[in-house]
Amino acid sequence: MSATSADGKPIDQQDNLRRMAAGELYYAFTPDLIAARKRVETAYKRFNKADDASRRELAEMWNDITQNKTPLPARAASEEQDEELLQDFAWVDRPIGKIDYGYNIKLGKNVYINSNSVWIDTCTITIGDRVMAGPNVSFYSGTHPVDYRIRNGTRGPESGAPITVGDDCWIGGNVTILAGVTIGRGSVIGAASVVTKDIPPESVAVGSPARVIKKVDTSKPPQYE
Repeated sequence: MSATSADGKPIDQQDNLRRMAAGELYYAFTPDLIAARKRVETAYKRFNKADDASRRELAEMWNDITQNKTPLPARAASEEQDEELLQDFAWVDRPIGKIDYGYNIKLGKNVYINSNSVWIDTCTITIGDRVMAGPNVSFYSGTHPVDYRIRNGTRGPESGAPITVGDDCWIGGNVTILAGVTIGRGSVIGAASVVTKDIPPESVAVGSPARVIKKVDTSKPPQYE
């Protein structure tokens, strides 16, 4: 597909990338973005098939998926010690359902994402420390114009907005989080919810669209039962 806009003008790919990152209308079917999606598809499919991979190998593959250039700690003397060394590195269960680009995914420390996660990372998706997410959770930071005349199938522009999940959140299974949403620290999102608007810190939200039903009670010491 040629890199031309809806009015037939050539697309400046550098400006197109800037517009995408800024949440402005941009074109997804340019050669560079098609290649970026193909790259990450190859990377996450390799990750999905790595049944015998060590913790370090999985961490290296995840860094390749997300284009994270931060080096891992030096390898420990044994595999057991190495796993302990990497215990705070985010754990993403396989298989991954889909990732659009990878380089817009930022995971904190001690994060767990269950299987079949979907990452439409048109804009940055930031997951804080100690976040837990159930299976089939979807992060959709991309969106499309409501006006079909602008949307125009694969020839029209689209846009996005960042997603932020604060530290210490718990996201239930089959939750969908839409573009532009911020979930405050310590919040819980009930299973199968669709989060369309910001959720305040330390809130429990459920439903489609997700609505806050109560606050997380932090007035008493934690009870381990």
